[in-house]
Amino acid sequence: MRIFFAILSGGLFGAGLLLSGMTDTNKVQGFLDLFGNWDPTLAFVMGGAMIPMAIAWQMTKSRTPVIGGSFPEMPATEFDRRLITGSVLFGLGWGLAGLCPGPAIASLTYGGTGGFLFLAAMLIGMRLAPTASRYLDSRSAAA
Repeated sequence: MRIFFAILSGGLFGAGLLLSGMTDTNKVQGFLDLFGNWDPTLAFVMGGAMIPMAIAWQMTKSRTPVIGGSFPEMPATEFDRRLITGSVLFGLGWGLAGLCPGPAIASLTYGGTGGFLFLAAMLIGMRLAPTASRYLDSRSAAA
């Protein structure tokens, strides 16, 4: 049953990305072009995602999921080197390619070889990130 709801949720998320145009790299890069032909559409999509999620966090504090398991804890709110470095790398990839993980996966259905190349680079980066983080942690501990 959990697999069914996972597939249903993922499909709904992907359909939302397609319908909102967030798999269109030109639309995403247009949002980032503040001093050119700025496209505010992404701000409405983000607000449409963040507002219901904030409400959901409040509603699930003392509840358990219907299909079992438990809800994840609220994310940490402190700013540290890992968060800032990850945010910068995410932003660079997002700005250069116009894709982030969700739309990258959704774009595989129509994106041609560029989508697969981006996904491969993203997966390699995800695989290398823990090693790079351990290296940076050991360097800062030695200093």
